[in-house]
Amino acid sequence: MGTMNISLPDPMKSWVEEQAKSGRYANSSDYVRDLIRRDRDRREAIAEIQSAVDVGLASGPAVPLDRSTFKSRMRAKYAGE
Repeated sequence: MGTMNISLPDPMKSWVEEQAKSGRYANSSDYVRDLIRRDRDRREAIAEIQSAVDVGLASGPAVPLDRSTFKSRMRAKYAGE
């Protein structure tokens, strides 16, 4: 495992130390690793949503939903399950 030294303002350092002392984290490093994991997960989720938006925009203009056709297609799709 690699090592990294970071500088924090005193209030942030105190916050990190408090989180570690709360019992939820084993130490300050554990807390920082959790923050990084959460940030990575958040960024991946945003990228996935943005990708879906891009696909939707590329699909062309929206058309009104015909409920009866939609329901018929859904019934046919799930009838065999």
